[in-house]
Amino acid sequence: MTAHRLLTSLIRYKATADDELIAALERVDAAGEGGSAAFRAALRVFSHAHIVDRIFAAHLGGTRHPFTASWSDEPPPLSALAAGVRETDRWYVDFIDRVAPDDLAVEIPFTFTDGARGRMTREEMLAHVVTHGGYHRGEVGRLLPAIEETAMRDVFTGFLHRTEPGRRGETASL
Repeated sequence: MTAHRLLTSLIRYKATADDELIAALERVDAAGEGGSAAFRAALRVFSHAHIVDRIFAAHLGGTRHPFTASWSDEPPPLSALAAGVRETDRWYVDFIDRVAPDDLAVEIPFTFTDGARGRMTREEMLAHVVTHGGYHRGEVGRLLPAIEETAMRDVFTGFLHRTEPGRRGETASL
């Protein structure tokens, strides 16, 4: 498997997992728990992951971003956050679909929100976005136990088996 193929699967997995988390947050909100401190904390964590996604999308796209920090004291309403996450996830899917495999190894210089300079390859940036998002989806799951069933399904193997059911029927060889 090439890095490009793996990153394509991982980016699509991230978009699916984010969408599942949004649906779970919407159910919690509809059940009347949207005003709780835990729900606000969960939105703040998910918003942080989204801000980082947008920052790295700007780095990958060679554009400037408006962020001076990767955290916001006040998270946006769930509807606005959901729309932003879905738009950004679509950007990443489109990006990985159009980037040439050889271009993934290109190193890009950038500036962190704290002003420090950094350099990462495109594939490192994409790997960071995927792993960072997974870490924070898990954190949201811990903050809101009502969405535990969603957090438990947030695994790459589950995504692969749902999107490529033929993999489930193959026998393992040792």
